[in-house]
Amino acid sequence: MCGRYTVISTPEALRALFGYAEQPNFPPRYNVAPTQPIAIVRLVEGKRQFALVRWGLLPSWVKDPKTFTLLINARGETAAEKPAFRAAMKRRRCLIPADGFYEWQATGDRKRPFYVHAKSGAPLAFAGLWETWTGPNGEELETAAIVTTRANRTLSPIHERMPVIVPPDAFDLWLDGANVDATTAAALIQPAPDNLLEAYEISTAVNRTANDNPKLLEPVGPSQSAPAPQPAAKRPRVKRGKKDDGQTSLL
Repeated sequence: MCGRYTVISTPEALRALFGYAEQPNFPPRYNVAPTQPIAIVRLVEGKRQFALVRWGLLPSWVKDPKTFTLLINARGETAAEKPAFRAAMKRRRCLIPADGFYEWQATGDRKRPFYVHAKSGAPLAFAGLWETWTGPNGEELETAAIVTTRANRTLSPIHERMPVIVPPDAFDLWLDGANVDATTAAALIQPAPDNLLEAYEISTAVNRTANDNPKLLEPVGPSQSAPAPQPAAKRPRVKRGKKDDGQTSLL
């Protein structure tokens, strides 16, 4: 799953990558959490549009939002079948700009947080679904969820799930709900290449949503993208005679 993530690239860099016309100005976010406003990119009348929606999808058929479970993730393998995501998977697919995400590894009675990002440092595009909920008085609320899939080899030691990451050359395929059906789009629901990401352990300060600063990204452990270094081999013990004659012996 994906329950926290970062958006720290400049607005100009994200606009260049995602190709929307709007020019939003927003600060870096180091700890984006559910129920908060998040940026999405969607297709409107054939053009990419930047929008802010609530993180936590609310299907249009829900009567009372207060009694409905918060859906921050949509399991990609079943999104086209589940009532909560079926309509959005057909017609309202979106991209969610991000620079990385957090995941927690269960170890005994505690969970260790890790930060996951592209090795290149480039921003990422999560596959997302969005919906518009209309209340009894005509009020509207736009919401979204992140589509997830099984973890790749880099992430599997930490958690069994990860966000679906859409490569730039497949943006149009995922976004175009009018011309690309859900079955075709679902071909993108797969783990990211094993060499795309790296992960490293960070402080538990990320557990508090109030903490939103660059210090959250400081590593406290080795990267998960490469094997751990092996201990150096022990040197053979050299025995010396009572008198040093300038020669050493291994016997």
